[in-house]
Amino acid sequence: QVQLVESGGGLVQPGGSLRLSCAASGIIFKIFVMGWFRQDPGKQRELVATMTSGGSTNYADSVKGRFTISRDNAKNTVYLQMNSLKPEDTAVYYCNARPPTATQGYWGQGTQVTVSS
Repeated sequence: QVQLVESGGGLVQPGGSLRLSCAASGIIFKIFVMGWFRQDPGKQRELVATMTSGGSTNYADSVKGRFTISRDNAKNTVYLQMNSLKPEDTAVYYCNARPPTATQGYWGQGTQVTVSS
């Protein structure tokens, strides 16, 4: 059974930082493409960042230079370091694990990030 468990969300002031974690089980973590997506109520879920098994990364233009995705294959965990947070970063953040040849993947339950003064 695949499980993705996110943690690290919360309330932070503009300009602050948070680090999200996603612990995976039930998959061969080291070969999966791991990613972070986010969704605001009433909006479509959007890509934030992804990282392949080889370490290649892809970021949404809105987070480039502020967010960093990383993974620890020994711990089956993917991280999202978020710096210089803005109110528009407020959303539920979801972890995604996708087999390298698939178009769909598995989702975590999401963690709320709220950026507000």
